[in-house]
Amino acid sequence: MPRWKALPEELDPQVREFASQLRRLVDRSGLSISAVADRTGYSKTSWERYLNGRLLAPKGAIIALADVTGTNPAHLATMWELAERAWSRSEMRHDMTMQAIRISEARAALGEFGPTPAAKNGKVRPAAGASGTVAPPGTGHGQDRGYSAQPPSAGGPSDSGGGRRRATMFLAGIVGALLLIAAAVLLLDLGGQDGGKTANEKPPVSPTTAAPELPAGVKCAGADCAGQDPETMGCGGQFATTTSRVKVGAALVEVRYSKTCGAAWARITQATPGDKVTISGGAGAAQAGTVDADNDAYTPMVAAADAGTAKACATLTTGVKGCTTQQ
Repeated sequence: MPRWKALPEELDPQVREFASQLRRLVDRSGLSISAVADRTGYSKTSWERYLNGRLLAPKGAIIALADVTGTNPAHLATMWELAERAWSRSEMRHDMTMQAIRISEARAALGEFGPTPAAKNGKVRPAAGASGTVAPPGTGHGQDRGYSAQPPSAGGPSDSGGGRRRATMFLAGIVGALLLIAAAVLLLDLGGQDGGKTANEKPPVSPTTAAPELPAGVKCAGADCAGQDPETMGCGGQFATTTSRVKVGAALVEVRYSKTCGAAWARITQATPGDKVTISGGAGAAQAGTVDADNDAYTPMVAAADAGTAKACATLTTGVKGCTTQQ
């Protein structure tokens, strides 16, 4: 049975070449995916996604892999940059395709209403009596006064819908004008009641705080990271450190903290399937993870201003429990 699954057919050639290169590096190192995950700080699940072309590895993971496999990081980073551009182009094409589909669906939905009754079959129904013939004097409603019957006006039965629309637009214009006049009067009235302030005095402007600029590949910070996967959001790897750890039975439980993201999460290794790990103490609800066949797991993130507020706990299938010590 081959070690690697076939890469997705829809992958961009540049991304496909990069994923293949990562596979060759792992094969050449002789390491298992679990070993690569343990030595790079990125989970086994994440590496499976990277190596199977389902997710582009963040630059931090690539640098870590270069260090583990003894590869020149500059060369690997160059290949990553080319793959990252190709990946971005693919995402843009996908977004444009989805937008075109939504536009087509919207046009189709609007087309379901069909043409207006007056324009069915490409013909306009003539107004009653509007054949172009003028009734002779002495006939019709004007016979007592000698008037000639006139063709119906534009507001007749054939154009009642148009007349109603024009009347509605005319009334809407009047209402809008009245509202503008009322608003102007109100503003002038308020301007005279300044409570002792001059008319030219402006209210103080509250200072604004610009959002922090995040490094390339990092996709969240603070509260925006709560509940998110640290690897997917780019908070792991070079941006994370282990701030506290404890042995719970045979398992190792760690608090992983990213100052860049302002978030923390828990990681458990050397564990048994079914063991559970949680992270708490940061802003928001606690997060949990369960060990699968890989014998390790990590939790989603909690927002944490500093690592000292976060605590990781584990509950093993054997009933043994334990937690890290908050700093």
